[in-house]
Amino acid sequence: MTDTAPQNTADRRIRASITRRFVRDPLIVGLVLLAAAIVWTLTGDDLGFFSFLLMLIGGWSLAFSFVNATMEMRPVRNGVVLQVGVALVLTGLMLVVIEFGGQNLLAGLPEAARAVVVVLQIAAAPATAWIWLGLLSRITDLFRRRGATTRPAPTPPEWQRDDDGDGSRVEFSALDLRMRSLTLAIIGVVLIAGLAGTALLIAFDDAVMSMGPRVAIIAMGVVVGLPVYLLLRGALRRRTLSCAVAFGNDELRIRSGSSSRRIPFSRLQTLVWRTGSDYARVEVRGAGADLSLIVGLAKPPAGRTAELPPLPRRVFRRLELAGLSVERSRRDEVVTFHRAA
Repeated sequence: MTDTAPQNTADRRIRASITRRFVRDPLIVGLVLLAAAIVWTLTGDDLGFFSFLLMLIGGWSLAFSFVNATMEMRPVRNGVVLQVGVALVLTGLMLVVIEFGGQNLLAGLPEAARAVVVVLQIAAAPATAWIWLGLLSRITDLFRRRGATTRPAPTPPEWQRDDDGDGSRVEFSALDLRMRSLTLAIIGVVLIAGLAGTALLIAFDDAVMSMGPRVAIIAMGVVVGLPVYLLLRGALRRRTLSCAVAFGNDELRIRSGSSSRRIPFSRLQTLVWRTGSDYARVEVRGAGADLSLIVGLAKPPAGRTAELPPLPRRVFRRLELAGLSVERSRRDEVVTFHRAA
């Protein structure tokens, strides 16, 4: 019982950190932005450009939080069912609004209620698009796994004897990118898509007026949002580097592209090792190094999967002897070593 209690506490701390970063924080940001958009709409005479951007980014933030939450659900089918259900409901509501006209539905509502509904209608477009993109990612992954039955299935990277002869090494592909930078890049893409969509709406004003604003927003999501998303994904893939991590008897050796570092265990401050999902990564801090290698979004080498193998038991012993404490997630997917301040 003495060993189990600290372990359970560490598991809860890791899960809370992941949930806060990828679910709670985007949810709070989305709610704040939509609230600001509602206030802006109530105090203004019409839908200004700034309020329009608040709605787009706020809707995307809520969808980002929702998709991440479904990705974390176990069993996986529960997350898929929930994601499909919400996507169908949102799409159905948007079609109803398009069919019967937004003004007719809003005619009998008070001014404050009309502002809330208008904001939610516009925010629903990027939110629905992001949820469908998440489902597209799931379907693509499913077909990839089915196609693997006709050829040798890709395998995770494997540990091998290091050239220095005193430890194990694993080679993989990764993006030298921080999770915070990735989130900012996604927000930038949303802003660019919003600006481009607004410019197109202005340029084709006559066509927009004939098709209706809701249809126009959906069309902009397909014409602008999807290509920009694919461009971002392609840009990230082109930044893929060949990397390697080796654990010796008393030091960590890490290579990213043409850059190499040696970090003694005695000077290592933090090591995060996540094996699976799009967030599979290695984070290293200590001895002047501050690296974040995202494996899950990188293009893996031929015959390999975009993940990391579990750490060998020998590494746990070496790092604990060097004064680092270890925290594990519930399924041992995330292992964090850190040195007490």
